[in-house]
Amino acid sequence: MPEAAISVRDLRKSYGSVEAVRGISFDVARGEIFGLLGPNGAGKTTTVEILEGYRKRSGGDVSVLGSDPAARDRGLRKRVGIVLQSSGFYPRATVRESVEHMAAVYPAPRDPSETIALVGLEEKRDTRAGKLSGGQRRRLDLALALVGDPELIFLDEPTTGFDPAARRTAWGVVRKLKELGKTVLLTTHYLDEAQSLSDRVAIVKDGLLIAQGPPSELSADRARYRISYRRNGQLAQHETDDPTELLHRLTGEALERGERLEDLSVSRPTLEDVYLDLTSEEPS
Repeated sequence: MPEAAISVRDLRKSYGSVEAVRGISFDVARGEIFGLLGPNGAGKTTTVEILEGYRKRSGGDVSVLGSDPAARDRGLRKRVGIVLQSSGFYPRATVRESVEHMAAVYPAPRDPSETIALVGLEEKRDTRAGKLSGGQRRRLDLALALVGDPELIFLDEPTTGFDPAARRTAWGVVRKLKELGKTVLLTTHYLDEAQSLSDRVAIVKDGLLIAQGPPSELSADRARYRISYRRNGQLAQHETDDPTELLHRLTGEALERGERLEDLSVSRPTLEDVYLDLTSEEPS
Protein backbone atom coordinates (compact mmCIF):
# COMPACT_ATOMS: atom_id res chain seq x y z
CA MET A 1 0.00 0.00 0.00
CA PRO A 2 1.53 3.39 -0.98
CA GLU A 3 2.51 5.82 1.75
CA ALA A 4 -0.21 8.31 2.63
CA ALA A 5 0.36 11.94 1.72
CA ILE A 6 -0.77 12.90 5.23
CA SER A 7 -0.88 10.64 8.26
CA VAL A 8 -2.21 11.84 11.62
CA ARG A 9 -2.25 9.68 14.75
CA ASP A 10 -3.69 10.77 18.11
CA LEU A 11 -3.01 14.45 17.39
CA ARG A 12 -3.38 16.69 20.44
CA LYS A 13 -3.04 20.41 21.02
CA SER A 14 -3.63 22.24 24.29
CA TYR A 15 -3.55 25.92 25.16
CA GLY A 16 -3.05 25.83 28.91
CA SER A 17 -6.02 23.96 30.32
CA VAL A 18 -7.98 24.18 27.05
CA GLU A 19 -7.75 21.12 24.76
CA ALA A 20 -8.32 22.37 21.21
CA VAL A 21 -7.51 19.01 19.59
CA ARG A 22 -8.14 15.85 21.60
CA GLY A 23 -6.73 12.83 19.80
CA ILE A 24 -7.54 13.13 16.08
CA SER A 25 -6.42 10.37 13.68
CA PHE A 26 -6.85 10.20 9.89
CA ASP A 27 -4.97 9.57 6.63
CA VAL A 28 -5.07 11.40 3.31
CA ALA A 29 -4.14 9.24 0.32
CA ARG A 30 -1.92 10.57 -2.45
CA GLY A 31 -3.97 12.04 -5.27
CA GLU A 32 -7.04 12.44 -3.05
CA ILE A 33 -9.20 15.49 -2.34
CA PHE A 34 -9.87 15.32 1.39
CA GLY A 35 -12.32 17.68 3.07
CA LEU A 36 -11.76 18.64 6.72
CA LEU A 37 -14.99 20.09 8.07
CA GLY A 38 -16.19 21.47 11.36
CA PRO A 39 -17.82 24.47 13.01
CA ASN A 40 -15.79 27.41 14.28
CA GLY A 41 -13.83 26.42 17.36
CA ALA A 42 -13.92 22.70 16.52
CA GLY A 43 -10.12 22.38 16.21
CA LYS A 44 -10.08 22.25 12.42
CA THR A 45 -7.89 25.31 11.87
CA THR A 46 -5.46 24.24 14.61
CA THR A 47 -5.14 20.82 12.97
CA VAL A 48 -4.42 22.33 9.55
CA GLU A 49 -1.86 24.78 10.96
CA ILE A 50 -0.02 21.86 12.61
CA LEU A 51 0.02 20.00 9.29
CA GLU A 52 1.34 23.11 7.55
CA GLY A 53 4.12 23.43 10.13
CA TYR A 54 2.92 26.77 11.50
CA ARG A 55 1.86 25.50 14.93
CA LYS A 56 3.49 23.02 17.32
CA ARG A 57 1.48 20.07 18.53
CA SER A 58 1.20 18.94 22.15
CA GLY A 59 1.18 15.24 21.33
CA GLY A 60 0.66 12.59 18.68
CA ASP A 61 2.39 11.73 15.42
CA VAL A 62 2.09 13.64 12.13
CA SER A 63 3.63 12.88 8.75
CA VAL A 64 3.29 15.11 5.68
CA LEU A 65 4.80 13.68 2.49
CA GLY A 66 6.92 11.43 4.72
CA SER A 67 8.28 14.25 6.92
CA ASP A 68 7.36 15.81 10.24
CA PRO A 69 6.10 19.34 9.44
CA ALA A 70 7.27 20.57 12.85
CA ALA A 71 10.86 20.31 11.57
CA ARG A 72 10.11 23.12 9.07
CA ASP A 73 12.24 21.35 6.49
CA ARG A 74 12.85 23.53 3.44
CA GLY A 75 12.61 20.53 1.13
CA LEU A 76 9.13 19.74 2.40
CA ARG A 77 7.98 23.33 2.06
CA LYS A 78 8.95 23.30 -1.63
CA ARG A 79 6.62 20.31 -2.13
CA VAL A 80 3.60 21.95 -0.48
CA GLY A 81 1.33 24.76 -1.65
CA ILE A 82 -0.88 26.73 0.73
CA VAL A 83 -3.88 28.91 -0.10
CA LEU A 84 -4.77 30.85 3.04
CA GLN A 85 -8.10 32.59 3.72
CA SER A 86 -6.36 35.88 2.95
CA SER A 87 -2.99 36.67 1.44
CA GLY A 88 -0.89 39.76 0.91
CA PHE A 89 0.07 40.97 -2.55
CA TYR A 90 2.25 43.70 -3.90
CA PRO A 91 -0.73 45.82 -5.01
CA ARG A 92 1.20 47.50 -7.83
CA ALA A 93 2.53 44.23 -9.26
CA THR A 94 0.52 42.70 -12.09
CA VAL A 95 -0.84 39.18 -11.98
CA ARG A 96 1.94 38.03 -14.32
CA GLU A 97 4.66 39.74 -12.29
CA SER A 98 3.32 38.29 -9.04
CA VAL A 99 3.25 34.72 -10.38
CA GLU A 100 6.68 35.05 -12.05
CA HIS A 101 8.14 36.43 -8.81
CA MET A 102 6.82 33.44 -6.86
CA ALA A 103 8.00 31.00 -9.55
CA ALA A 104 11.58 32.24 -9.12
CA VAL A 105 11.60 30.86 -5.55
CA TYR A 106 11.21 27.25 -6.70
CA PRO A 107 13.78 25.01 -8.42
CA ALA A 108 11.32 23.49 -10.91
CA PRO A 109 8.19 25.67 -11.12
CA ARG A 110 5.25 25.37 -13.46
CA ASP A 111 5.22 27.76 -16.38
CA PRO A 112 3.73 31.03 -15.01
CA SER A 113 1.57 31.61 -18.10
CA GLU A 114 0.20 28.07 -17.87
CA THR A 115 -0.52 28.57 -14.17
CA ILE A 116 -2.36 31.85 -14.80
CA ALA A 117 -4.45 30.10 -17.46
CA LEU A 118 -5.22 27.21 -15.09
CA VAL A 119 -6.87 29.56 -12.57
CA GLY A 120 -8.71 31.56 -15.23
CA LEU A 121 -6.81 34.86 -15.01
CA GLU A 122 -5.50 35.07 -18.58
CA GLU A 123 -7.50 38.21 -19.33
CA LYS A 124 -6.21 39.82 -16.13
CA ARG A 125 -2.54 38.89 -16.46
CA ASP A 126 -1.49 42.54 -16.93
CA THR A 127 -3.85 43.91 -14.26
CA ARG A 128 -2.31 45.13 -11.01
CA ALA A 129 -3.18 42.98 -8.01
CA GLY A 130 -4.68 45.94 -6.19
CA LYS A 131 -7.24 46.37 -8.97
CA LEU A 132 -8.55 42.78 -8.87
CA SER A 133 -11.96 41.87 -7.47
CA GLY A 134 -12.21 39.71 -4.35
CA GLY A 135 -12.82 36.55 -6.37
CA GLN A 136 -9.94 37.35 -8.74
CA ARG A 137 -7.62 37.82 -5.77
CA ARG A 138 -8.55 34.34 -4.54
CA ARG A 139 -7.63 33.00 -7.98
CA LEU A 140 -4.31 34.79 -7.72
CA ASP A 141 -3.86 33.17 -4.28
CA LEU A 142 -4.35 29.81 -5.95
CA ALA A 143 -1.94 30.63 -8.79
CA LEU A 144 0.78 31.60 -6.30
CA ALA A 145 0.28 28.30 -4.46
CA LEU A 146 0.35 26.25 -7.68
CA VAL A 147 3.25 27.81 -9.57
CA GLY A 148 5.79 25.87 -7.50
CA ASP A 149 4.16 22.65 -8.83
CA PRO A 150 3.52 21.25 -5.31
CA GLU A 151 2.56 17.65 -4.62
CA LEU A 152 0.22 18.63 -1.79
CA ILE A 153 -2.04 21.69 -1.63
CA PHE A 154 -3.85 23.09 1.40
CA LEU A 155 -6.97 25.00 0.32
CA ASP A 156 -8.42 27.04 3.19
CA GLU A 157 -11.89 28.36 2.30
CA PRO A 158 -10.84 28.77 -1.35
CA THR A 159 -14.13 30.22 -2.65
CA THR A 160 -14.97 32.69 0.12
CA GLY A 161 -16.38 35.83 -1.49
CA PHE A 162 -17.02 34.17 -4.86
CA ASP A 163 -20.33 34.60 -6.68
CA PRO A 164 -22.03 31.30 -7.73
CA ALA A 165 -20.54 31.32 -11.24
CA ALA A 166 -17.03 31.99 -9.94
CA ARG A 167 -17.41 29.21 -7.35
CA ARG A 168 -18.25 26.70 -10.08
CA THR A 169 -15.23 27.83 -12.07
CA ALA A 170 -13.02 27.38 -8.99
CA TRP A 171 -14.41 23.88 -8.51
CA GLY A 172 -13.24 23.07 -12.02
CA VAL A 173 -9.73 24.24 -11.08
CA VAL A 174 -9.70 21.99 -8.02
CA ARG A 175 -10.81 19.02 -10.12
CA LYS A 176 -7.98 19.78 -12.55
CA LEU A 177 -5.54 19.51 -9.63
CA LYS A 178 -6.77 15.97 -9.01
CA GLU A 179 -6.36 15.18 -12.72
CA LEU A 180 -2.76 16.39 -12.40
CA GLY A 181 -2.21 13.88 -9.57
CA LYS A 182 -2.09 16.48 -6.79
CA THR A 183 -3.26 15.81 -3.25
CA VAL A 184 -5.63 18.42 -1.83
CA LEU A 185 -6.69 19.05 1.75
CA LEU A 186 -9.75 21.30 1.61
CA THR A 187 -11.40 23.23 4.40
CA THR A 188 -14.69 24.94 3.62
CA HIS A 189 -17.92 26.06 5.24
CA TYR A 190 -19.79 25.37 1.99
CA LEU A 191 -21.10 21.84 2.43
CA ASP A 192 -22.18 21.55 -1.21
CA GLU A 193 -18.58 22.37 -2.16
CA ALA A 194 -17.22 19.63 0.08
CA GLN A 195 -19.76 17.13 -1.26
CA SER A 196 -19.02 18.00 -4.88
CA LEU A 197 -15.21 18.01 -4.65
CA SER A 198 -14.11 15.65 -1.87
CA ASP A 199 -13.29 11.98 -2.29
CA ARG A 200 -13.58 11.70 1.49
CA VAL A 201 -14.37 14.07 4.34
CA ALA A 202 -13.69 14.16 8.07
CA ILE A 203 -15.95 16.08 10.45
CA VAL A 204 -14.41 17.56 13.60
CA LYS A 205 -16.32 18.80 16.64
CA ASP A 206 -15.00 19.87 20.05
CA GLY A 207 -11.49 18.71 19.14
CA LEU A 208 -12.60 15.20 18.20
CA LEU A 209 -13.11 13.50 14.84
CA ILE A 210 -16.75 12.38 14.87
CA ALA A 211 -17.16 10.99 11.33
CA GLN A 212 -15.14 10.32 8.21
CA GLY A 213 -15.62 8.67 4.84
CA PRO A 214 -16.89 9.40 1.32
CA PRO A 215 -19.69 12.01 1.41
CA SER A 216 -22.18 9.64 -0.21
CA GLU A 217 -21.52 6.91 2.35
CA LEU A 218 -21.78 9.31 5.28
CA SER A 219 -25.13 10.42 3.92
CA ALA A 220 -26.34 6.87 3.48
CA ASP A 221 -25.27 5.85 6.97
CA ARG A 222 -26.81 8.73 8.84
CA ALA A 223 -30.37 9.09 7.62
CA ARG A 224 -33.20 7.58 5.63
CA TYR A 225 -34.88 8.35 2.33
CA ARG A 226 -37.25 11.31 2.41
CA ILE A 227 -40.43 11.23 0.34
CA SER A 228 -42.41 14.44 0.02
CA TYR A 229 -45.50 15.49 -1.93
CA ARG A 230 -48.48 17.85 -1.77
CA ARG A 231 -52.00 16.64 -1.15
CA ASN A 232 -54.81 19.16 -1.29
CA GLY A 233 -52.21 21.92 -1.09
CA GLN A 234 -50.66 20.54 2.10
CA LEU A 235 -47.05 19.34 2.22
CA ALA A 236 -46.64 15.76 3.43
CA GLN A 237 -43.31 14.12 4.21
CA HIS A 238 -42.27 10.58 5.12
CA GLU A 239 -38.92 9.00 5.98
CA THR A 240 -38.23 5.37 5.24
CA ASP A 241 -35.48 2.80 4.78
CA ASP A 242 -37.33 1.32 1.78
CA PRO A 243 -38.78 3.92 -0.60
CA THR A 244 -40.02 1.31 -3.09
CA GLU A 245 -42.66 -0.17 -0.77
CA LEU A 246 -43.78 3.21 0.55
CA LEU A 247 -44.04 4.76 -2.93
CA HIS A 248 -46.07 1.77 -4.11
CA ARG A 249 -48.50 2.18 -1.21
CA LEU A 250 -48.78 5.98 -1.47
CA THR A 251 -49.35 6.04 -5.22
CA GLY A 252 -51.76 3.10 -5.03
CA GLU A 253 -53.85 4.88 -2.41
CA ALA A 254 -53.80 8.10 -4.42
CA LEU A 255 -55.00 6.29 -7.56
CA GLU A 256 -57.85 4.70 -5.61
CA ARG A 257 -58.95 8.16 -4.48
CA GLY A 258 -58.53 9.60 -7.95
CA GLU A 259 -55.91 12.06 -6.68
CA ARG A 260 -52.48 13.18 -7.81
CA LEU A 261 -49.45 13.45 -5.55
CA GLU A 262 -48.22 16.89 -6.59
CA ASP A 263 -44.49 17.71 -6.43
CA LEU A 264 -43.65 14.11 -5.54
CA SER A 265 -39.93 13.69 -4.81
CA VAL A 266 -37.60 11.11 -3.29
CA SER A 267 -34.33 12.40 -1.85
CA ARG A 268 -31.35 11.15 0.08
CA PRO A 269 -29.83 13.19 2.89
CA THR A 270 -27.07 15.52 1.72
CA LEU A 271 -23.71 16.01 3.36
CA GLU A 272 -25.14 19.22 4.80
CA ASP A 273 -27.99 17.26 6.44
CA VAL A 274 -25.48 14.85 7.98
CA TYR A 275 -23.14 17.64 9.07
CA LEU A 276 -25.90 19.61 10.78
CA ASP A 277 -27.16 16.45 12.48
CA LEU A 278 -23.69 15.59 13.79
CA THR A 279 -22.60 19.05 14.86
CA SER A 280 -25.84 20.47 16.24
CA GLU A 281 -25.78 21.36 19.91
CA GLU A 282 -27.95 19.29 22.20
CA PRO A 283 -30.71 21.35 23.86
CA SER A 284 -29.91 22.11 27.50
